[in-house]
Amino acid sequence: MKNTLTKSVAVLLFVGLALVPVLGTRAMVQDLFMVLTLLILALNWNMLAGFAGLVSVGQQAFVGIGAYAMFAAVILWGLDPLVGIAIGGVAAIVLAVPIAFFTFRLNGAYFAIGTWVAAEIVRLSLAQWKALGGGTGTSLPKGTTKDMFGVDLIKDALDMSSSAASDALTYWLALLLAAVTLVSGYVFLRSRMGLGLQAIRDNAEAARSVGVDPIRLKAAVYLLTAFGTGLCGALLFIQITRVTPDAAFDVVDWTAFVIFITVIGGIGTLPGPVVGVIVFYALQRTLADYGTIYLIVLGLIGIAIMLFARKGLWGIFTAKTGIELLLLRHRAPKRS
Repeated sequence: MKNTLTKSVAVLLFVGLALVPVLGTRAMVQDLFMVLTLLILALNWNMLAGFAGLVSVGQQAFVGIGAYAMFAAVILWGLDPLVGIAIGGVAAIVLAVPIAFFTFRLNGAYFAIGTWVAAEIVRLSLAQWKALGGGTGTSLPKGTTKDMFGVDLIKDALDMSSSAASDALTYWLALLLAAVTLVSGYVFLRSRMGLGLQAIRDNAEAARSVGVDPIRLKAAVYLLTAFGTGLCGALLFIQITRVTPDAAFDVVDWTAFVIFITVIGGIGTLPGPVVGVIVFYALQRTLADYGTIYLIVLGLIGIAIMLFARKGLWGIFTAKTGIELLLLRHRAPKRS
């Protein structure tokens, strides 16, 4: 009964969000697009750090390579940006292989620093790519987003401008990707491999003793989260329409904020990033006009959560109410 109610609420929420481009303003669509893309990044980072124990501060490498691969597909190869999104995800997996080869030899803080250094190397390398503007970057050709596959159909069906239809399309893609990331993460973590991953996080030696291969499983998660992050990076920069090395590989926007969202929401829980991104968006809307104070407040909140509520806001809510959603552990059957 409880599971049925949860699923019904989730479906209604998804439908409600899907109707935003139809019922809401264009500004609302653009704001929620950014919220959804941050949620996608947070879900992927949470899978990596919260469940696999791989605390990376170099996820901007996959955002950036996804964006640049999409731009290359459009500008150099003349492909549709939607095809470029898929290419961005594949490019992120390809990049993740050599990064994993080197960083998986490191542990703890050394792994975190290693991923950041790798991201910087990729950023500096792509800054030399003259065909895509080098260090100053480049923009999508004029009208590219309006000519994407599906934009004309949305424009005619909903009687809106090409720009609004383009925003609606990218918004729906972000919503779909966020839902797929959340659901697939839940299904994976409740599978045998997912339980093995959590066992590795809790006690690697014990997990190894029962036949779980920590390196292979962590590598698989690293590649999959790179793929999801690369897809998100490509989608983000379709909306932004301009890419530069500094913007695509921005450690603050694509990693620091994502870590903040996950930590305050509840790292190692699936609802945590959802709660975190809502709080982050509310703080951003409220405090963005205050400049430096905004970043100070974010830092103070993050420190307070880490000191006094290690399980995040979702952990506090669960402890106070007893309500748990997206449970990952299997309940033991009741004895008759």
